[in-house]
Amino acid sequence: MIDDGTGLLTIGELSRRTGLSVRTIRYWSDEGALPPVARSAGGYRLFDAGSVARLELIRTLRELGLGLGDVRAVLAGERTVAEVAAAHVAALDAQIRSLKVTRAVLSTVARRGSSAQETTLMNKLARLSAAERGRIIDDFMEETFIGLDTADPDIRTRMRFHTGDLPDDPTPGQVDAWVELAELIQDRGFRARMREMIEFNAPDRGPDVPPGTSLWFMSRLVHLAGEALERGVDPGSPEADTVLRGLLGDADRASVPARLESAAHAEVARFRELSAVVRGLDPLSAHREEFAWVLAALHAHPDR
Repeated sequence: MIDDGTGLLTIGELSRRTGLSVRTIRYWSDEGALPPVARSAGGYRLFDAGSVARLELIRTLRELGLGLGDVRAVLAGERTVAEVAAAHVAALDAQIRSLKVTRAVLSTVARRGSSAQETTLMNKLARLSAAERGRIIDDFMEETFIGLDTADPDIRTRMRFHTGDLPDDPTPGQVDAWVELAELIQDRGFRARMREMIEFNAPDRGPDVPPGTSLWFMSRLVHLAGEALERGVDPGSPEADTVLRGLLGDADRASVPARLESAAHAEVARFRELSAVVRGLDPLSAHREEFAWVLAALHAHPDR
């Protein structure tokens, strides 16, 4: 406090009272956040008790991460603390999402031992906008189903649902899964495999076949094969042939192995696993043991 009876404080005295450095107080004052209330005869800045309270508010807002522009707006009464806080929360949310993406990409790079080129691609895929991600999914769906008008419509619906998009606030694991899923569904070989799987279904569908029949068949296959595995039925036994008749009836068994091998392919199973993670669900079982049992039974009993 200067010894003139005014009760005004120099920057040094303000620093001792608040614990802030002289350099910080001078900088905030230079930036217009803490204007002096007067000048001494020697031209030094002077502050009053109101400056102390103002300085504490500046410190609080700065510690919360607000820029000096927002601080000046609050102090000038142009914006309320609540308004600035709400805007800052939104900015922090965006920053957190960006950090999650960065963490997921770096985690994937470290796990894969990715090259610089792969790292650039993964970073680009992870940072795509919702609209850009949607276009990748739509392009995958179009190439898979175009011209296959007789394919089971429930398969199309199920696949579009499974090829889920990232939520607004994804976990690092979801971002990681999305990067791999995006790479997979843009791969020409994988698209061809998925189209082949749909093509296997399309020829059997006539106007009287209800939607969902193919999905029902796969569900029944998993159920019957699972029961056979639990009972320890050998795929080469007569009992296995009975299970197949219950599943296929009098249908030709010759084309079934190719269909099952396509549906049970490792890439298709990985597609389902990644899709579940992106959508925040537990990965569905690939039912590898059930498919393997049916394939073994079909090879042992190829005839109707």
